[in-house]
Amino acid sequence: MGVVRSAITTAEQQHRVYKAFDWIVIPIVVLVIIGAFHIHFMLTAGDWDFWIDWKDRRWWVTITPITLIFFPAALHYLFWQHFRLPFGATICCAGLLAGEWVSRVVNFVGWAYYPLNMVVPAEIIPMALVLDSVLLISRSFLVTGVIGSMIWGLIFYPANWAIIAPYHVPVEYNGNMMSIADLMGYSYVRTGTPEYIRIIEEGTLRTFGESVVPVSAFFTGFISVFAYFIWVGIGKALAKTIWVKKL
Repeated sequence: MGVVRSAITTAEQQHRVYKAFDWIVIPIVVLVIIGAFHIHFMLTAGDWDFWIDWKDRRWWVTITPITLIFFPAALHYLFWQHFRLPFGATICCAGLLAGEWVSRVVNFVGWAYYPLNMVVPAEIIPMALVLDSVLLISRSFLVTGVIGSMIWGLIFYPANWAIIAPYHVPVEYNGNMMSIADLMGYSYVRTGTPEYIRIIEEGTLRTFGESVVPVSAFFTGFISVFAYFIWVGIGKALAKTIWVKKL
């Protein structure tokens, strides 16, 4: 009986240790994922999402959704395959959005003194909700990748229109016609390197029936389909990787 009680006590102690270990590891993993996603997004689409005058109808609509789908696709596999939880994209995007708001408020507003409405981040929660909803309804990565990823790219601009619409209002400044976003860009000078002084929408796509956004959105959705499957595969590879060997 003494041996049995000792074994039960040891098992209970191990269970408490494992539970305490989870409470330590889970917040660290969440912060690491948010930090990695933030760094990835800043290196690939940061310039287009930083400034309100860079949120144009061509490059911002194209680049931002494609780079944003990487981490949600990987977490889709991890959460759905192992836990049957269809909210990997929403959790990932919500964490990124929280980190973006902290970064914009602390760094750009509190440190560099830019107005907050000039550096407001893009709204990405609706896209994540749609992607998770398609996975929940279809229960298939194939359907989610084809349909959900296409919708992911298509609804990015409509989801952000309520935010950027007031800055598309035309104004006259010193005899020139420009948008409010352009006026803010001229008023708050940034670095003088070539990528910051070129014309954002330079190219012939603007003349395609004056419908730049639909063309960019369909192209974004098409590329997002391929990006989704690639990063689902990366999530599958990471899920099978043994990081800590059992003793």
